[in-house]
Amino acid sequence: MSRGIFATVALLMWCAAHATVLPEFEQPGAIWNQDVTNATLRTNSTLMMTHVESLTVGHSGSGKWGGGSKEPANFDFQIDFSFYVLHATNEAPTKIVAYPDVDDYFWPDCGDFHVPGLAPKPAPIPLPVGGGIEGTGPPDGGLSPSYDCGHDDDCHLLVQQGTTLFESYSTSVTGSGIESSCALTWDLRKTYPRYGRGEHCTSADGAGFPIAPLLFNADEVFAAEQVQGNLGHAIRFIIGNDRMQQGVHVHPSSHGTSATSDTNVNAMPYGSRLRLKQTFGGGKTVTTFSSNEAVRVMLRTLQKYGMFLSDGGRIPLTAESDYYTTNKWSDLGIDSHSFFGIDPTDFDVIDAGPAITDSGNCTLTPDDFIFIDGYDF
Repeated sequence: MSRGIFATVALLMWCAAHATVLPEFEQPGAIWNQDVTNATLRTNSTLMMTHVESLTVGHSGSGKWGGGSKEPANFDFQIDFSFYVLHATNEAPTKIVAYPDVDDYFWPDCGDFHVPGLAPKPAPIPLPVGGGIEGTGPPDGGLSPSYDCGHDDDCHLLVQQGTTLFESYSTSVTGSGIESSCALTWDLRKTYPRYGRGEHCTSADGAGFPIAPLLFNADEVFAAEQVQGNLGHAIRFIIGNDRMQQGVHVHPSSHGTSATSDTNVNAMPYGSRLRLKQTFGGGKTVTTFSSNEAVRVMLRTLQKYGMFLSDGGRIPLTAESDYYTTNKWSDLGIDSHSFFGIDPTDFDVIDAGPAITDSGNCTLTPDDFIFIDGYDF
């Protein structure tokens, strides 16, 4: 047997034994990479998920997710494919321009960059040629991704360059630079404490999480499909702000929002981690819910790593567009409807400690307290 064939066989044997695909963003000790199969549940877990379903109004189907005061429709367990994760080499950096002005920029939460009128750190964002911002290009009508989002939506820009992850919210690129309401960096070498970049600090996502490590893409699903495995990390989900507990969050979220409005004692706090039950969807299991192995990859992932409540909005699940990936969602047999029939009560809520009342006063974690070796000091 040749060395190359032996190495390939050895790799396949290793993958079959571990059945977990290493995540694209391997942050050491990151909580989204931690197995919660046997994690302790919140004492009111069942009541919390029953309460979410009780908010369903005027819908005859299984759509019990999403909604919100601005868009009161109910959504099924649907997938949004509008995000791009760009990978930069040595592209020229671009400066940040506060949008719509300095008074509306999220400061000090998003103070990693040189923003005129605010105390700067010199870390501009690289823009790969041919890249794009969430909501541009396919599947929303455009022929290709674009950096001109126009601030009509969340307009997230996600760029990885080496061990740095750049993320921006409410983004558009103009002649003067990157217009943004919040631009920041994550150091992929480092382990962040339980309150992330800082208690009461937001990020490009409402809960203060990074976005890219919690997305899922067609290449990683395909790789896991080959070994009947899982993705090795939790994923991102969202619901309407009026379905989240008012003014609180739980770790590892570092931030909630004043837009949340549910005052019920069993309402779900920002940052909650849900885990799919072993039996769900009306008495089904991973193998009986779907014969599609790619769908089963996602179900196993939700049972082992779960999903984090990361922001307010409509469509619950967030995937990466397949525009830049080798594998395509259509080839995997996954579309926005692949998980219809899975309801909130099919999930348990992992115990994350007491809810923290949002103060609105961001206290950033000092750079030397975000540690590389995984140990606090």
